[in-house]
Order: sequence, then structure tokens, then C-alpha cells
Amino acid sequence: MILPTHLDEGDTIGIISPAGPPDPENLERALGWLRELGFKVLLGKHTGETLGYLAGPDEHRLSDLHEMFANDRCKAIICSRGGYGTARFADRIDYQLIRSHPKIFWGYSDITFLHTAIRQNTGLVTFHGPMLASDLGLENVPLLSRQLFSQLFEPATLRYDESVSPLQTLCCGSTEGELVGGNLSLLVSSLGTPFEIDTRNKILLIEDTGEAPYRVDGMLNQLRLSGKLAQAAGFIVGNFRIETSDEQESVSIEEVISSYLLPLDKPALGGFLIGHCQPHFAVPLGTGALLDADRKQLWIQPGVK
Repeated sequence: MILPTHLDEGDTIGIISPAGPPDPENLERALGWLRELGFKVLLGKHTGETLGYLAGPDEHRLSDLHEMFANDRCKAIICSRGGYGTARFADRIDYQLIRSHPKIFWGYSDITFLHTAIRQNTGLVTFHGPMLASDLGLENVPLLSRQLFSQLFEPATLRYDESVSPLQTLCCGSTEGELVGGNLSLLVSSLGTPFEIDTRNKILLIEDTGEAPYRVDGMLNQLRLSGKLAQAAGFIVGNFRIETSDEQESVSIEEVISSYLLPLDKPALGGFLIGHCQPHFAVPLGTGALLDADRKQLWIQPGVK
């Protein structure tokens, strides 16, 4: 495990768009917030490009990723938004470059593929957290979403309990393990590739948005058939926001998730404000965690040194 170095006031934060193109107004608003915190910002050369649903050609988005990791002035990298596209260049990433220049890497949603690929090829701890244009640049951003950014300033153990949000014990017990995972659809898309998610003895985080119950069922079944659910030590269930008419289906997503996790008889806790939601509780991936489903608590070790 490689912990990135914490941020100090005056440090430079690199901004890239490795997936979809960001909304310019929202991005500028978020950059202003970073500057107010005392940081300098460095935009990737291709951050504002648009190529349909992609923020420019694969080689441009990959180039920005490489340049930010190689730039010693840049102490952290934050993604402007998710969308789609990071898996398209995952096999061309210079993982030795990242291993030699470890630094804070922050994002979620489609960035899940990069979190998994980078961690499993370099050992670097990365951060599943709200992004600039799609989250932090919106108007009326919840205070908690911004407060969790402070975990980058000094090593701090995170605690999530019902003082943050109501939690539901899906399966009793407690367990320890490395926290991994993220967006469910991206985790499933890694199966059968060189970047297949490793869940062995890990605490698996799952979240998603806009997926009907039958789609969540299909993705969880694929994780089941591939052995990924059985290999995990425990589960934390983040937000599953529905944006379609399928919300009225007779079977809820909560029922679908329970039908897969309960038979495993492993600690599982739901109700986390992690994922496509506001507020969004940011967490490090790749560091150690303690899940106590009986007491409804999650403890996560620091993600920086």
C-alpha cells in the first residue's frame, strides 16, 4: 500500500477530465472554491475538450493523466466529472510512472475503473469523492461534501455512523479489510479484463445511479457468478439513486441487494451517503477499514501520510 502525501496550503492541484466533458460554468465555480481554500490549480491541456460524450480523444485524456502524475509541482489530481471513457485507455496507462510519482487522486463514478486499475497495478491509495463540475461546482453544495475534502490535509481516521445518516444492518457481524469498490456497473465492467476487481478478504463498497432493479440484479448476479461476492469480507452499500420510471417496480433495489448479500452471511451495512448523492461522504480506497454492522459503524484508516 502506498499512501500519497497530504496537501499543504499553497500546493498545486491538477484538474483533468479523463471521462466526459465538464460543464464550464460549474467547473469554474469549483476552481474558485479550491482557490479560496488556498490552493493553486493547474488545468490539464485537454480538460475542456469535447468529443461527443468524451472529453476529447483517448490519447488526449491519457496524456493529461500522465502529465499530472509526472509533474512534481502537482500534489493532487482531481477529476472534473465522470460520465464514460476511462476504461478505454486503462491498458495504456504508464503504471510505473504513477508508482514512481504517487499523489492524491480523487473522483468517483466512471473513475471507479481508474481507482481499481491504479490500486491493483501500483498499490496507491486513491479517493472516492465528489468531483468538481458535477458536484462541488453546483450551487448550494452541502457542507459535508466539502468538509470531507479536509481528509487530504492531514492523516485522519474517518468514522461513519448514524450521526451522518440512518444506516440499515443487512447482515450482522463485524470484519476488517481493505476498502475497495465504487460504482457497481464499472466494477462489473472490469470482469474478464486485466483490471478485474480483486475482492478477496476486502470490504466491498457498491453504489450506482439511474439503474432499474432488474439491472442491479443482473450486475450483482454477475459478481456472484464470478465469485466476487463470496470472496469479500463484508459490504457497505452506498446510494442507489433511481432516475427512471422503473422506480415504481414492485421489487425495490434494497430488496434486490438484500437477496444477494443475506445468503452470504457476511457483515453488510446499507444507507451510506456515498456515491451519486448530496451530501457525498468521500472515502479513501485501498486503505484498511473496520465494519461493525451490529453497532452500525464504519471506521476507515487515513488515506494520506
